[in-house]
Amino acid sequence: MSIVVKAPNGYTKDRFTVFLAGTIDNGESVNWQKQAEEYLDDLDIIILNPRRDDWDSNIVANSLNDPFKEQVNWELEGLGIADVVLFYFAPNSKSPVSMLELGICLETQNVIIVCPEDFWRKSNIEITAKRYGISIFESLETGLAMLRTKALWSEE
Repeated sequence: MSIVVKAPNGYTKDRFTVFLAGTIDNGESVNWQKQAEEYLDDLDIIILNPRRDDWDSNIVANSLNDPFKEQVNWELEGLGIADVVLFYFAPNSKSPVSMLELGICLETQNVIIVCPEDFWRKSNIEITAKRYGISIFESLETGLAMLRTKALWSEE
């Protein structure tokens, strides 16, 4: 059974750890993270999910705002310790923070990128991924299958 940890909860990294980075759109986008959790549920891994059940969409994005700062720091910490970071750029979303996080992770983390054709800056993602030798998956299902394979390899 996987252990799902949602922001801002703490955790101990005692097994293979995955961070679910990507489109949230202040809670307005499809909850693709739930699909990922269900797909990976039978694995002995930690899934770090930044999508909070209790996120107040009225919170001001300001570095002096404690709840906002807590969220950003939780995400940065999780990105840094994850064995694999799955990035999902949902069609018809903007995802500027996800693009920032991808840039942070490319040189130091093992990343899987899912970027369907309808993502507004797909060309930016493609050019950047190519520069780092990273493949892009068109569907969440294929990206999750690759993530599952990496998690299973870690158990061997």
